[in-house]
Amino acid sequence: MPEMYVVVRWPDGVTQRCYSPSTVVADYFAAGAEYAVAEFVERSRTALGIAGERVRDKYGFLCTGASAELARIEQAAAAYARVDGATVTVEALVDADGRVR
Repeated sequence: MPEMYVVVRWPDGVTQRCYSPSTVVADYFAAGAEYAVAEFVERSRTALGIAGERVRDKYGFLCTGASAELARIEQAAAAYARVDGATVTVEALVDADGRVR
């Protein structure tokens, strides 16, 4: 499966490289886009859920990497749950070979 990374900047300026086992995340995020924290988490949940299922369809088991990445995203997002107007910026979509989309 062609893995991909979504590089994001959290409201406090910290960047995080988020893993996906599938390029499906490119259907849910755009480089340069800003998302409310809750929307970012929901999009991540949907995209990584689909990505994990694609791995299951191909290999017969769910991708634990996708589940672990979602847990990291949810943990990071929890810090901003009470911050009005907090947004996450997608800085880049990066293919496994390092090519930036």
